[in-house]
Amino acid sequence: MTQASATRAAYSSVELVQWAKHLLVAAGLDLHMSLVVAQTLVEGDLLGHDTHGLALLPGYLKDVEAGGMTREGDYRVVSAKPAAQLWDGMRLPGPWLIERGLDVLIPAAREMGVASLAIKRSHHIACLAVYLMRAAREGFLMVLASSDPNVASVAPYGGTRAVFTPNPIAMGFPCSRGDVLIDISASITTNGMSNRKAAAGEKFAEEWLLDAQGLPTNDPTVFNQKPPGTILPIGGLSYGHKGFGLGLMVEALTGGLSGFGRSDPKEGWGATINITLYDPDAFGGKKDFLRQMDQLADSCLENPPRPGVSKVRLPGHAGLAARTEQLKSGVRLHPTLLPGLAPFAERFGIAAPAPLNV
Repeated sequence: MTQASATRAAYSSVELVQWAKHLLVAAGLDLHMSLVVAQTLVEGDLLGHDTHGLALLPGYLKDVEAGGMTREGDYRVVSAKPAAQLWDGMRLPGPWLIERGLDVLIPAAREMGVASLAIKRSHHIACLAVYLMRAAREGFLMVLASSDPNVASVAPYGGTRAVFTPNPIAMGFPCSRGDVLIDISASITTNGMSNRKAAAGEKFAEEWLLDAQGLPTNDPTVFNQKPPGTILPIGGLSYGHKGFGLGLMVEALTGGLSGFGRSDPKEGWGATINITLYDPDAFGGKKDFLRQMDQLADSCLENPPRPGVSKVRLPGHAGLAARTEQLKSGVRLHPTLLPGLAPFAERFGIAAPAPLNV
């Protein structure tokens, strides 16, 4: 935990889940869906992904009330083969759709070794790392990719006009040294962090953005330009072709395989998703999978650190450690979160949880 996060007020994760659930139900979302969404958002904060935890709740509540998020009902199976399916998410809550998807994929992957699901027309899916935890606990390697065909904030390498979203892609797998949760995006930073910096009047430490003329900048207010600035892909000005390529891969896995993407009419904030589970027992076996990954983990964890680094860590381990600590001592919320939810809490008459005495 950073010094800045340690100074934040702490709240019970159980109470935060109940509070978020009650707010979503008051806005009109189905009770069970509200619980799944609330649990997913709080898990994002527990893992330290505080731009993709409860910080998303105001936007979700607005979309529930406005009809941008479908309040109840079910997805539609568009096509189904033994190891691959396509669903129309009907703009239902993304966390609920992914959890239902895992309910289907886990037994399918155990039977066939690999199982894959694409979902079009989902609402936003929040923090990808949250879903990796379940798959890793079940012994699977999981790949999860998401794009939002309704939004563009990242330009292709060498360009100046936005084409992609940050296009997150995640992989999780079991490891005896602690499950590995890789949650990255094809861009250097995210829309959520850019919006937070702009609202706070802050700038990035480095030039991770381009202005409308294609010049590098650290000022997130470039998104207010006409035409707006963009986020640089991973690799920046020197090696951004790598992030550009990764972004295209995500688009092919999501919009391409689902048949729904940027060539279709915009429907509002949402997601197109691809989930694939691999069962190690269908390949070299779980024992040998762990033998290989444990050796790599040891080689990384025991690697001599460079100056200024205390130790090498594996992706997701800091988040899992933060989750364990915050489950005990409370979730330390970003200071902008409660003010952003105050109008909903007041209007619905649902008071926010009191901070813990820690």
